[in-house]
Amino acid sequence: MKRKLFISLALLLIIPGLLFFISCAKQTVKTDTTVMGEPVEEPAEEKAVEAPAQEEQAQEVASQVTEEATEEAAEEAAEAAEEAAEEAAKEPVEDSSSVMGEPITETDSEEVSDDEEAKLEEIAARNRFIYEDIYFEFDKSNLLPMAQDTLRKKGEYLFSHPDITVVIEGHCDERGTNEYNLALGDRRAESTKRFLVDYGVLPIRLTTVSYGEERPLDPSHNREAWAKNRRAHFVIE
Repeated sequence: MKRKLFISLALLLIIPGLLFFISCAKQTVKTDTTVMGEPVEEPAEEKAVEAPAQEEQAQEVASQVTEEATEEAAEEAAEAAEEAAEEAAKEPVEDSSSVMGEPITETDSEEVSDDEEAKLEEIAARNRFIYEDIYFEFDKSNLLPMAQDTLRKKGEYLFSHPDITVVIEGHCDERGTNEYNLALGDRRAESTKRFLVDYGVLPIRLTTVSYGEERPLDPSHNREAWAKNRRAHFVIE
């Protein structure tokens, strides 16, 4: 019984060792054509010898092709230049104010700049027409020389803008009764309209309204404020 047990233990120790030895031997054995299942490559030294030779051949071929292409391109460029010179000599000289038979125009940036400038000028002229009032003396509706000059400018603006209509507002300072100032404001607006009509503006384009002392430009209670409030104001409809 002990002998069998001894033999079993010996086998258990010997068999794994034999298996390990056999597996190592298999790993060291290689075929002539493969290593780890892959084809054996040529020695690196042989490749290193062949690569410079192939590169030299490729460089020679490339240089030949480049030289031939360069010569051909140079010949073609020379021929094209000669043809262009001959054609230019045959054609008449164009006027300095045109290119390719078409007149030279301003650049896009200049055109945009001109458009913007024109728009700004138009806005400024409109604002002058609206906000440049004419003024009257105390308790009077006749037009002063300065007011007449201003109305002539407004007439020119109306001539250049025939599509607009205007409301002429008559205003007074706070002195006097409301009824009297409403009547005085109406006379001031009407005298302003009459001047523009005499200047050539169609009456249908002008309407009048009186606000008396109800809408003062300056609410202060002094002579300077009163002078500002005796006015005719213009509103574009």
